[in-house]
Amino acid sequence: MEPPAEPRARRLFGGSARALGDLAASPFRADRDRIVASPFFARLNGVTQVVSPGGSGLLVHNRLTHSLKVAQVSRAIAERLTADDRHRDLLEKLGGCDPDVVEAAALAHDLGHPPFGHLGERVLDRLARQRLGLADGFEGNAQSYRIVTSTEIRGAATTGLDLTAAVRAAMLKYPWTRLDHPDPHPRLLEPAPRGAAPPPDDPASGSTKFGAYRTEVDDLRQAREPFAGRIADWQQTVEASVMDTADDIAYAIHDVEDFYRVGVLQQGAVAAELTAWQRESGSLRAITGQALTTAARRPGSAIERLRRQLHRKDAWVADDDAFAAAVEHVREELVDGLLAVPFDGSIEAEQYVARFSARWTTRLVDAIRVVEAPSVRSGHVLLAPVQWHEVQVLKFVHHRFVLARPDLALHQRGQARLLGTLVEALLDWLLDPEEESRLPRRLHDLVELAEAELHPRTPDRLGKARGRAIIDFVAQLTDGQAVAMLDSLSGRSGALWTDAFVL
Repeated sequence: MEPPAEPRARRLFGGSARALGDLAASPFRADRDRIVASPFFARLNGVTQVVSPGGSGLLVHNRLTHSLKVAQVSRAIAERLTADDRHRDLLEKLGGCDPDVVEAAALAHDLGHPPFGHLGERVLDRLARQRLGLADGFEGNAQSYRIVTSTEIRGAATTGLDLTAAVRAAMLKYPWTRLDHPDPHPRLLEPAPRGAAPPPDDPASGSTKFGAYRTEVDDLRQAREPFAGRIADWQQTVEASVMDTADDIAYAIHDVEDFYRVGVLQQGAVAAELTAWQRESGSLRAITGQALTTAARRPGSAIERLRRQLHRKDAWVADDDAFAAAVEHVREELVDGLLAVPFDGSIEAEQYVARFSARWTTRLVDAIRVVEAPSVRSGHVLLAPVQWHEVQVLKFVHHRFVLARPDLALHQRGQARLLGTLVEALLDWLLDPEEESRLPRRLHDLVELAEAELHPRTPDRLGKARGRAIIDFVAQLTDGQAVAMLDSLSGRSGALWTDAFVL
């Protein structure tokens, strides 16, 4: 059923610079085209997903290929839901589910990811808060929202990508700011929504994850206004929930693909962990948490800690029978299936990987359901319990056997040091009065933009504007550009002209 003309227009254009009379056949497709045409989308080809392609010399996913897969899965979920008569009335009641909206939001959801992936996100957040005095710090989702509303300039008359309200709302996986919107803030709920709780070691810092900085909060309100009364202030729209679920699915599957291809995931190690838990789950469940931590190297103990963590954080869905079934299914598909034969680069091996991915994607997309009153820790669109547990086990395999590796930690510590040194070098440059006329034009423009956003009575307004501009500038670099810029600033580069200043 088509929504009334005015609410539909507000859903399309609320807070946007577009005229209501400028209705294209599919304004959401126009959004998708604007996102794909943006230089910030192109730069994702040079931004780390898990490991830097340049550093590894291997064919692994980057943020661009990840975004394309999330868009593909998002659209498949949305088309499946909208084609099912059982969901039509509920979807309409909750605000709608348009396949073009979820595809556009998926393509845009990682635009703000900085160099070196999640590592870069953590480093820039620490530097922004502790070194540059920015209460909002840095967050990749909030940076994506900032790009589409503020820092990506399409022309003199518009700021941002001028996207429809629906697509901007669908980008908001975490529809709150770090500290003060909405009121009451979701971090105060018990339990808090996923991502809303503050880090245990710094409870005063606000939510760990959030969708917009304070500077974009008015835009967040405008994008979400058409959904007022339909969903809770802190809850994702249906379209955001679809995108978020698709992100989890793509992440869980293609990271397994990547590290099977490069030989990091070994059958023996994964088999030992999963089969030991299956064989000894009774005794593992009986030991105390402290004893489990002490026995960290005991096969099966890590996945037992995962089981306990799921009960602690997601009691609304955690189920021991579903968990055991998920471990068994992953063992059959991964240990006895994909990992049984090492990847050798042959056509047959590529076909096997493709079948594995297609089979898992279909299984998970077919398990999607819509609920009217979800848990605080969930969205309106979610996986069935068995498949939800399977995704958690797949992600566990990635964390345990890839992210926890000492050789990756060595590489990432160097990247963290690089970003810290780069931020300090840019700050020194900005503070040098003799160099003002020779600053990178992009950095100069970002300082002016950030200063204009701040209230005139903001304490140390120029200092905070410079801090935000440095964070914006570094976050817009690719991995390679960050390395090249630091080489130039430290005098290590012999090349006068580089692409480090492209943005």
